[in-house]
Amino acid sequence: MPKNAIISEVKTLSCSNSWRNYNFLRIVTEDGTVGWSEFDENFGSPGVTNVISQISHRLIGQSAMNHEHIREDLRDCTRPGSGGVVGQALGAIENALLDVKAKTLDVPCYALLGGKVRDKVRVYWSHCVSYRARTDHFSPGITDIEGVRQIGREVGEKGFTALKTNIFHYDDQNRISGWSPGFGRPHDPARNVERKTVKDLRKHLEVMREAAGPDIDLLLDLNFNGKTEGYLKLLREIEDLDLFWVEIDTLDPKALAYIRSHTKHPISSCETLIGLQQFLPFFREQAVDVAIIDTPWNGVWQSLKIAAAAEAYETNVAPHNFYGHLCTMMNAHFSAVVPNLRIMETDIDRIAWDAELFTHVPVYKDGYLIIPDRPGWGTEPNEAALHAYPPLETVGPAKKTPVPRLSI
Repeated sequence: MPKNAIISEVKTLSCSNSWRNYNFLRIVTEDGTVGWSEFDENFGSPGVTNVISQISHRLIGQSAMNHEHIREDLRDCTRPGSGGVVGQALGAIENALLDVKAKTLDVPCYALLGGKVRDKVRVYWSHCVSYRARTDHFSPGITDIEGVRQIGREVGEKGFTALKTNIFHYDDQNRISGWSPGFGRPHDPARNVERKTVKDLRKHLEVMREAAGPDIDLLLDLNFNGKTEGYLKLLREIEDLDLFWVEIDTLDPKALAYIRSHTKHPISSCETLIGLQQFLPFFREQAVDVAIIDTPWNGVWQSLKIAAAAEAYETNVAPHNFYGHLCTMMNAHFSAVVPNLRIMETDIDRIAWDAELFTHVPVYKDGYLIIPDRPGWGTEPNEAALHAYPPLETVGPAKKTPVPRLSI
């Protein structure tokens, strides 16, 4: 007789990851089964923890086996404020309920999601250069063109077949600096793309291509760092380069479709969308070659619905994954079952204590992540380690940068 998985406790935990915090949700049942999910408050999402605490009482006494019923109840009571941090809270709850249900049935989560269509998932090394440019957190850090060349070579040497990088400026001594006005670095609300950015982006990609070699796929992430005119300027400058995709964040599907129609490069987008309704206009407008789905934000069960809709529009999907190892495992199970998968994002550069925080870490072989067969997501936070690295009070989207001031 299966256990009924009646929920008795809902709790959030967090810890430091040096330059940001990791956030976790733990759901415990009356029979002692513990389900986990990982969520994020660093990527423009302050307050997810508070939303969870405000609605979690509605889970107590319910069965985690009925995760769709629970989510619909939570959706009903938060409908006027749906999306944003509310949607992310629902995603975190759904993912922890899936872990409970899978552990109750003693199966991997992918068994709940339809079963595997693949045993391994091709990954790309994300934030290549970007993370190591944080020299106060990564050692050795990357400060100049030689560091860019070194990490480009390292991708292939470590067995990976694809990398994704970002926009960098180079000075007259070939020292690098990141450029991301879409995230306030620098503060420039117009997000104009000027000549130096265009030329330096081409230089950066040429350096990475030369170092990585012709057999490594190069992905480029432009984020929210431009508007339609600026994105087109960047794409024209790099039109002749061999890129796997160019990732662009814009909330206007028609604008993105216009951009896509004016470049030969495949376009990926949608990583900041929540819910199938937000994705559908991008599918209808044929705005993307690859739809990126943030499964921690949306919930893996809901993400399957989005992937199925993408399939109906002959569009492949890729998970957004730049969080901790639990998120990587959650995305691995999603990637294992989705037929229309393109590739999976993962971060290879990790701080020293990252592995201590989880019971199991992802296994990579020849550029692929091997799907785990352990019950649930296949890893859990190590609670003792979480306590050893208390969360930082000075990180997050509203705290990490000085407030821009105008003269009076």
